[in-house]
Amino acid sequence: MMRRTHKIALIMVSILMIASLAIGGHEKEPKEKVKTSKGDLYSQLELFADAISLVRSDYVDEADSKKLIYGAMRGMLASLDDYSQFMDPEEFEEIRSETKGEFGGVGTEISLKEGILTVVTPIVGSPAEAAGIKPGDKIVRIDGKITKNITLNNAVNQMRGKPGTTVTLTVWREKTEKVFDVAIKRAIIKIKSVKDADFIDDKIGYIRLVEFQENTVRELDEALKKLESRGMDSLILDLRYNPGGLLDGAVGVAERFLAKDKTIVSIKSRTPEQNVEYRSSGRFVRRGYPLTIMVNEGSASAAEIVAGAIQDNKRGLVLGAKTYGKASVQTVIPLKDGSALRLTTAAYLTPSGKLIKNEGIVPDIAVPLQEAAAGKKEPPEDVFEKISEDKGEKKEAPLKEQLKKDNQLAAAVNLMKAVKVYKQEKQ
Repeated sequence: MMRRTHKIALIMVSILMIASLAIGGHEKEPKEKVKTSKGDLYSQLELFADAISLVRSDYVDEADSKKLIYGAMRGMLASLDDYSQFMDPEEFEEIRSETKGEFGGVGTEISLKEGILTVVTPIVGSPAEAAGIKPGDKIVRIDGKITKNITLNNAVNQMRGKPGTTVTLTVWREKTEKVFDVAIKRAIIKIKSVKDADFIDDKIGYIRLVEFQENTVRELDEALKKLESRGMDSLILDLRYNPGGLLDGAVGVAERFLAKDKTIVSIKSRTPEQNVEYRSSGRFVRRGYPLTIMVNEGSASAAEIVAGAIQDNKRGLVLGAKTYGKASVQTVIPLKDGSALRLTTAAYLTPSGKLIKNEGIVPDIAVPLQEAAAGKKEPPEDVFEKISEDKGEKKEAPLKEQLKKDNQLAAAVNLMKAVKVYKQEKQ
């Protein structure tokens, strides 16, 4: 038994060495760090090898080696934080499709908050948004299956499926303190980064940016060019319910509004030599018209980077509600068999050095949505069992109608009018 254990331990050490090479060579870590952790690492690997040996020898059925290793890697990554995860080859391909702006599913950005499956935000124009899913909703069942202690991978897999099929989500909403079922028909989610681009009032341009992808900067440039050619003299950039996306997209968007050599975002890693600071090149900056950035609790990650860059550089004002506070760096690292790790490798800091993770961006002008409930309420103990007859809410109205009902947007328009008057008087 001991000989078999040592053999398996050696195999696991070899696997770890291969993985280390695949992610860019962590063999360059300081020798002191490796030396102090090596003994503990080997003892834990021996424990893991004992468990594998017992499963292979005593489990009622013959165990598949790949499933064992994949399962172990899922658990290992899930134990780190809410965002690190292991992806098998199929899941990795889906992630790659998402960044290109097209994938299948219901269209929600989800995370685990204190062990509960939580909606960061529904994707604009998605079936989830149309069904009334809101940021902060707790998904307590998927097709009748309780989600307590579910992994993020399993939740995503259960919610995705063939377009045209239906998935039923059981949702707890803090505002109403009720649990209800929402039936959502799956579809191919095609995301355009720019949802709305038009004048909203008195030459005030309005652009709604719903996600940061490969085409985000190009779409924004097209929208800005169109509005500027029509005489736009101020801009509201709406990042509400924007779950983030690619860092390059966030940097590119911020560059459109910042003068040369302004800090956009800093990345703080475990080792100082891996720290990075992104600064504006000055090549793409638009005219210096007044700018307001709108955010809320559904604004996360790359959206928070843009809001923080505009706020700290005093290029414009941030209006709305405190953001989600998700801005940490997830690096996707491909492995040799087509699978991948999504590993949290660093944290984002605003130009003034403020940590965004778990803190969020606090608006310059706080304007709570009128329908928002005050105070935090915890789900009742039986929330995973309880179902009522309540239904989801209707989706947002078109832009012109929304202005009449959206107090945050109305406040942003009034702010822009006041800024323009002040600017004219000063001149």
